[in-house]
Amino acid sequence: MNNFDLDLIAARLEALEETIIHRFIDRAQFANNEPAYLPKYSGFAGAEDSSLFQVRLEAQERLDAEFGRYVVPEERPYTTALPEPRRQVLLPDTGIARIQYDCINQTEKIYSAYLKSLVTLCPAGDDGQYGSSVEHDVSALQAIARRVHYGALYVAESKYRGSPDLYRELIRSADAAELLRRLTRPEVEDAVVARLAAKVEHLQAHVNRSIRRIVEPELLVEFYRDVVIPLTKAGQVAYLLRR
Repeated sequence: MNNFDLDLIAARLEALEETIIHRFIDRAQFANNEPAYLPKYSGFAGAEDSSLFQVRLEAQERLDAEFGRYVVPEERPYTTALPEPRRQVLLPDTGIARIQYDCINQTEKIYSAYLKSLVTLCPAGDDGQYGSSVEHDVSALQAIARRVHYGALYVAESKYRGSPDLYRELIRSADAAELLRRLTRPEVEDAVVARLAAKVEHLQAHVNRSIRRIVEPELLVEFYRDVVIPLTKAGQVAYLLRR
């Protein structure tokens, strides 16, 4: 199988976008629940200065690290100083250049943008469902990170292999602006967000609106257009400059 066939990469990115849609819809069923994000309210001894959300995210990522999740190049963590894997992880050769993968890490910006999105994604107020809220947050954040970093690594490598002489010259001259221009395809981006909007509508077409909150497609479109796509391209440029 050719890992760098753009049609195959696009299909995998589309599958990841469907996961993100589901994660956002699931989180939207709970209120904004501000106390879950405030420091000193986690309820955990020894984590008095952290929010419940921070504690939940770090706990999940520490477990994932021990199982070897972050050995996979496109799985970038939000938490630093994670433990080493406790199991041997043998990966097939991906073909991705052997660089320090954290150089493409866009999680800090994803984290900030996602938390801001909760204001419009979720109903205002406090329903007391803090545990469920942060559980869905963690799932959403990990899905977004996987989509951004998979797109960053595999699209960039595919483009490089398609025009190696061109990209070598741009890399040698560290021309980040030209790399970004070469990687940007507005017609593809427009098609992605149009497909995204249609899927959000389709998935919610037959739900019981008396018990399920409907997410407006434009909320997901805006997040993809303003966060997912730009951060994916930023990761592509970072990867190529270090290839």
